[in-house]
Amino acid sequence: MNSSATAPNAAIYRTDLPLPDRRQGKVRDIYRVPTEGGADRVLIIATDRVSAFDVVLPTAVPGKGKLLTDISTRWFEFVRGMNIIPDHLVSTDPADVPGLNQQHQSEINGRMMLGKAARVIPVEFVVRGYLAGSGWKEYQHSQSVCGVALPGGLKQCDQLPQPIFTPATKAEQGHDENIDFDTACEVLDRALPESDTRTGREVMEHLRDVSIRIYNAGADHARTRGIILADTKFEFGYAIDDTGNVTDEILLIDEILTPDSSRFWPADDYQPGRDQDSFDKQYVRNYLQELVQANTWDKTPPGPALPDDVVRNTLARYEEARQRLFN
Repeated sequence: MNSSATAPNAAIYRTDLPLPDRRQGKVRDIYRVPTEGGADRVLIIATDRVSAFDVVLPTAVPGKGKLLTDISTRWFEFVRGMNIIPDHLVSTDPADVPGLNQQHQSEINGRMMLGKAARVIPVEFVVRGYLAGSGWKEYQHSQSVCGVALPGGLKQCDQLPQPIFTPATKAEQGHDENIDFDTACEVLDRALPESDTRTGREVMEHLRDVSIRIYNAGADHARTRGIILADTKFEFGYAIDDTGNVTDEILLIDEILTPDSSRFWPADDYQPGRDQDSFDKQYVRNYLQELVQANTWDKTPPGPALPDDVVRNTLARYEEARQRLFN
């Protein structure tokens, strides 16, 4: 356990809970939670780790994990009101996680999601409403993104005529790889459980439509709060029943519509033809890019420590995103 876990504003860089099958992503720690008489649960903890250029940095951003969790759980509630797909979220109360003492509960309070177990679909469901990031790079070469043809003459960060679905393969390490819709269908064909009698294409079409509907609803809400939701990604998984079998029920899982899984831009500063300010790790990336240009870091591990002002400014952007979206 992080030695400073009980301090109110202490950074949580890593957790070590008395639960099985611990896994560690760039930001989150994940555990299996055994459940008597039912399917195991999954405990997802958003730490204060921060990554950039696929490198986890040694400096934490205190409170970042709590902000991400709060934003994500509020969006889950928002999507539940749409009644279009069930989700994995069971609880955000540490008392609902068996086997944890008070110190453990204090450590993960505000930064945990207890979720239903699911077999993850190995595709990232990306929706883009604006031409940015890898989409902009691809467009410059092919005037298309993931096989979706786009009008000519678009500028960087232009709004698209309508949101487009641009799937990607899930990567354990490094960058996800953009793929076209047909390739995504083939990936899903190989991943379908026996319980699902549909084809991979039928499932992809359904989840594409769900993803676009959630994006549109989220973008409309964000717009009323002065924020542009430029793009986002979703993950889905097949629910596992109380006997441990994979069902044909598909759940919305992971995090949704957070600054770590989406591009949020302030609407009052939006101007096509350039990079936009964003409510995420922009200060971190800018600082690191300065180091790269000065030849003091080459984007490989270990990452450099972050100065205090970069940490403060980064946390302030996450906090501003939450305040604007939900307060």
